[in-house]
Amino acid sequence: MAYTTINKSSDFFNTVLYTGNNSSPRTITGVGFQPDMNWSKIRSESNDHWVSDAVRGANKIIRPNGQDDELVNGSSGYLSSFNSDGYVIAAGSGTNDNFNKNSGTMASWNWKAGGGQGSSNTDGSINTTYTSVNTTAGFSISKYTGTGSTATVGHGLGVTPKMIIFKNTSSSVDWRVYHEALGNTHRLCLNDTSASTDDDSAFNDTSPTSTVFTVGGSSSTNAGTMIAYCFAEKTGYSKFGSYTGNGNSNGTFVYTGFKPAFVMVKRTDNTNHFAIYDNKRNGFNDENNYLRAEGNYAEGNETWGDLDILSNGFKPKANDGMHNASGGTYIYMAFGQSIVGSNNIPATAR
Repeated sequence: MAYTTINKSSDFFNTVLYTGNNSSPRTITGVGFQPDMNWSKIRSESNDHWVSDAVRGANKIIRPNGQDDELVNGSSGYLSSFNSDGYVIAAGSGTNDNFNKNSGTMASWNWKAGGGQGSSNTDGSINTTYTSVNTTAGFSISKYTGTGSTATVGHGLGVTPKMIIFKNTSSSVDWRVYHEALGNTHRLCLNDTSASTDDDSAFNDTSPTSTVFTVGGSSSTNAGTMIAYCFAEKTGYSKFGSYTGNGNSNGTFVYTGFKPAFVMVKRTDNTNHFAIYDNKRNGFNDENNYLRAEGNYAEGNETWGDLDILSNGFKPKANDGMHNASGGTYIYMAFGQSIVGSNNIPATAR
């Protein structure tokens, strides 16, 4: 069994669902902690994903499904602040489509880092402007200014991150994703469906260490103002791995050691979507609806997207390229509740 010191995963990650009402300001509660990173998506229709964080400032949003630079006080709504149990939504000059469209159903994924903006990390050749760190949950957010030349940047985790998501917030360029299963020579692009690509300009073919990550000369990792979301693995709470699809309805079982509350899967050997599942939307097997991180699509519930969330992992339930093509290779990130923590509270399948 995967015993863990994190007995309540919802102290560090939580999904909140709500229905928009076009009011402003509107306070969203029920997160259970003060978020340091919020990723929101309107589920009921085609509209963009948006990410805010405490390091850049709640009112500064970036779009996972696009190349855009940072948007301040977005015309279709933004977050004006994070609070002890959630966040406050403010209306922009136009509609409230981003976060609070009237009658729109919303999904909000929230992570806890260091409980605020943090301070400069000086471990690398580039000093970060701010780094907010939660070593217990293995999550940090670093803001730094790229130089365009190979450099190292401190992440503050004290252990080696398994996955890092980068965005240049001052230029319209692609996102970059480092995942340990792909190695330091390959990268993914969060805002499109492409397969993994050999790219020495992203990470300089150098793996992260317990103190720093390395960036090459890419404008997507090392030019202008950068933000990096770093994730380390914590037994019984988070897992970053890979699996091979088997192409049938009794799909490949992926062991995480906990009941996932959030799973994002991406095929890496061919073109396909970043598929996001969580334990709040629908809330039962095998009707776990998906959202696509790289697109502005509404929530999908086709049978070929079915995925079971189990007490100790997950299992795709269809022959589909998105998460279970025969012989297809996939990476994933997952967060959730341990089977048994040190408090001896068991988790069960749903």
